[in-house]
Amino acid sequence: MACTIATSQGAATLQGFQCIVERLFNYIIPFAGLAAFVVLIAGGFQYLTSGGDPKKVQQAQGIITGAVIGIIVTLAVYLIFRLLGLITGIDLLQFEIPS
Repeated sequence: MACTIATSQGAATLQGFQCIVERLFNYIIPFAGLAAFVVLIAGGFQYLTSGGDPKKVQQAQGIITGAVIGIIVTLAVYLIFRLLGLITGIDLLQFEIPS
């Protein structure tokens, strides 16, 4: 279904909200995964340039751990949504407001 944000008279419709939520679902999970990956790369770079300083190494390890947890949580959310969709037959990643 194509997104209809407003009627021909210019008034907003409830289907406009559907378009917003649909686009959020399509972009938020991949963006979260990409952001966690970038933080992982930054943590790895910080680890490499720490020069053996124990405080900097510990800080870099914390960043890397947080990024890995972020990637795991992002994948888990996506897989749980897909699994629940298979079990229930309802696509939880597809948001639709009945007309």
